[in-house]
Amino acid sequence: MIEQPADRLRTDAAAEHGGNAVKYSMSPGLPAFLGSERIALAVSSYQSGKFYLIGQNVDGGLLVHERFFHKAMGICVADRDTLLLATLFQIVKFRNVLKREQTINDLHDACYVPRELFITGELDVHDIGLTKDGGIVFVNTLYNCLATTSERHSFTPLWKPSFISKIVKEDRCHLNGLAMEAGVPRYVTAVSRSDTVDGWRDRRANGGIVIDVQSGAVVLGGLSMPHSPRMYRGRLWLLNSGTGEIGWIERGALAEDGRFRVLAFCPGFVRGLAFHGRYAFVGLSKPRYERFEGLALDRRLAEADSEPWCGVQIIDLDTGACVHWFRIDGSVTELYDLGVVPDVVRPMALGFSTDEILNLITHDPFETEGSA
Repeated sequence: MIEQPADRLRTDAAAEHGGNAVKYSMSPGLPAFLGSERIALAVSSYQSGKFYLIGQNVDGGLLVHERFFHKAMGICVADRDTLLLATLFQIVKFRNVLKREQTINDLHDACYVPRELFITGELDVHDIGLTKDGGIVFVNTLYNCLATTSERHSFTPLWKPSFISKIVKEDRCHLNGLAMEAGVPRYVTAVSRSDTVDGWRDRRANGGIVIDVQSGAVVLGGLSMPHSPRMYRGRLWLLNSGTGEIGWIERGALAEDGRFRVLAFCPGFVRGLAFHGRYAFVGLSKPRYERFEGLALDRRLAEADSEPWCGVQIIDLDTGACVHWFRIDGSVTELYDLGVVPDVVRPMALGFSTDEILNLITHDPFETEGSA
């Protein structure tokens, strides 16, 4: 666990990050904002394997709790007590073991413990969601499809884009984002319509698309590496990662008639989007220039006389202004996803790299025969 007072930088143990210190900084009002809204943030960094839970500490400062999960990717916050996290070869389902009036370590008001593991193998799972009947649906990027877990196999395919000719172990279009609506997969994003292995890399600048899962129709094209589609208040939002923009889609009769309406520019490769009230929470990463060079993001950063950075920006949906931020400097340079955890202020989680999970034992109440 890492705790820090407001308006200060915190340096992690260098050994945790290959000898390079990691520094956290924030806007002065961020802890108070999280506390007043009674929310916490769940953030994943696949590059470093970090799963962060961020909230307000008991002294009013910022609390940053981290655990290691190899290639931490997609996050689904089902409710206050249930979180899902996609990792290198597993999907982890966490359950909060604390009641509302309980705390642990005289500090945390929620404790998320891995209770179910779904072994998928290395599928390059990106976004994940929970269906209305409690099933897991995820973007199986390596096999270009939406899938669910299987009792017998690595996955069960549910849907694929019409331009993908077969389910095969080839990342062809780089399917990545999933928007759920009322417990049903509604929209997905892909970097291209390519049907050849690695074909998406040549379409990063303007080949990105949004697909309606129900109809199979492409509702918008011409995007640059879109990620994180989300339905919120009747609008389909997404991050146009190659331009550093958050916005929403104004649909037309045809895909070419649709428009991406920009709300704000963020100084980074944007991935990870969640909402609460009138705010959007956007994840930022430093671009990997050996793969992402030549995107419009480079030009936008130059025009703004700004360097890309890694962290989270909180955007006012009414004005497009960044009202709060959390920044990571050092060896952690990329985030993938984030979620807003409701009605929790000081959360923690257990992982598999320490002995804590061996010693935290909880159980259901013992119901005696004939008891009410």
